Amino acid sequence: MTSFGERLRSRIDSRGPLCVGIDPSTALLRAWGLDDSPSGLEKFARSAVEAVADLAPVVKPQSAFFERFGSRGVAVLESVIADARARGALVIMDAKRGDIGSTTAAYAQAYLDPAGPLAADAVTVSPYLGFGSLRPMVDTALAHGAGLFVLARTSNPEAGEVQLATGPDGRTVAATVMDHVAGLNRGAAPLGSIGVVLGATLDDPGYPVERLGGPILAPGVGAQGATFADAARLFAGARRDVLPSVSRAVLAEGPDPARLRAAVSRLGAEAREHLSA
Repeated sequence: MTSFGERLRSRIDSRGPLCVGIDPSTALLRAWGLDDSPSGLEKFARSAVEAVADLAPVVKPQSAFFERFGSRGVAVLESVIADARARGALVIMDAKRGDIGSTTAAYAQAYLDPAGPLAADAVTVSPYLGFGSLRPMVDTALAHGAGLFVLARTSNPEAGEVQLATGPDGRTVAATVMDHVAGLNRGAAPLGSIGVVLGATLDDPGYPVERLGGPILAPGVGAQGATFADAARLFAGARRDVLPSVSRAVLAEGPDPARLRAAVSRLGAEAREHLSA
């Protein structure tokens, strides 16, 4: 069994550092000339994955856009995971789950146990019920060679009131989260399996990112205004470990598969130029 960190390092080194978000919003479905319905969802999501998943190292379906259609949408999500893996991409489930006790263990089983139909290579998680609440997620991920991306400093402007709050030791909440992640990755090679989410639109990550030892999922490139050069500057201490995430910058080129592939090739080359050491 190879770890998620090992698989991700291999994919980034061979395909370049790029994560393509699969975000079938109402607006994008309509832009593709599709109904905002389960059938439109399936056409959009599976066509996008078919076009990009043999080029991009990672795809990241946003669970909410599938869940809004109930069981039929979740069935499409299962197909998307299988399709992406069949084309050689790793899958990060963007679910941002966080709870306690048996509920956290159930989320871990759903997204990280390979026996489940929704199992992905990694899942995004929220530590804001206390980092220790993620222990079932951590244990399940490491037991099955999967990974986590822990929300640390996100790009939404509301986040600061929680993430930048300071504790009795003077550390921000976000820095405390990143210290926990660094501890979990200590000694892992070539890359730890516990990553963080840090927005590429930030002015400063507020932490020496070279200490993390795991991957940095960096949303905000493209439609949100950040560039690959911004990500390279912001995360200079861990540049090779950065996985910038783009969604609309690729998906807006659909439904033509040639244009989708051209967008991934162009953005992937730009990401490699700025982020590959």
